[in-house]
Amino acid sequence: MSQIKSFYVLVIAAVALFLNSCGTSAHIEKDESANLNNYKTYTWIDREDKDKVKNEIAAQNLKVIVNDELQKNGFMEVKHNPDLLLSYDLLVEKSVKEQSEPVYSRPYSRVYYNPYTRRYGTLYYPSQFLGYDSYTMPVKEGTVSISMIDAKTDKTIWQGWTTDELNSSQFTSKEVQRNVRSIFKKFDLASK
Repeated sequence: MSQIKSFYVLVIAAVALFLNSCGTSAHIEKDESANLNNYKTYTWIDREDKDKVKNEIAAQNLKVIVNDELQKNGFMEVKHNPDLLLSYDLLVEKSVKEQSEPVYSRPYSRVYYNPYTRRYGTLYYPSQFLGYDSYTMPVKEGTVSISMIDAKTDKTIWQGWTTDELNSSQFTSKEVQRNVRSIFKKFDLASK
């Protein structure tokens, strides 16, 4: 009975590890001299390259998600005299992805005649591992970047970004949401 329990525990741990590895990996850089607890208000910087944003809906959703995350941490969006200026980038680039697949020989069988027993027999040769076939394939990679800038000094004090493979040539709202949530999992006011 204990073997069955330990087997289930092992399977559950393997599934949890697999699902955890499927998420996007976020990266955070922050100015160690800046104390995020000293900032309470923010506003978004108007983008100069509004015409370059292909999916305005995804960009609007990014702002909504970031606003929700910041408000959970005690920040408030204001129009005048903010402590922080927020900026974002949605960048889509062409890239290549290295793939490799195992290669096996074809199984076959051979018929032989045994003169001692005067019968025919069959020998089966199973497939064998030959190595890997490696190739590259083009993919679209999307990078979401969020920056917080001190409004008084114009100095970037916090930046988070993540890169993920996209299913299309531009970000969808669901992909933006997944990436922003991944970034804000690492947003911590207490660590300095």
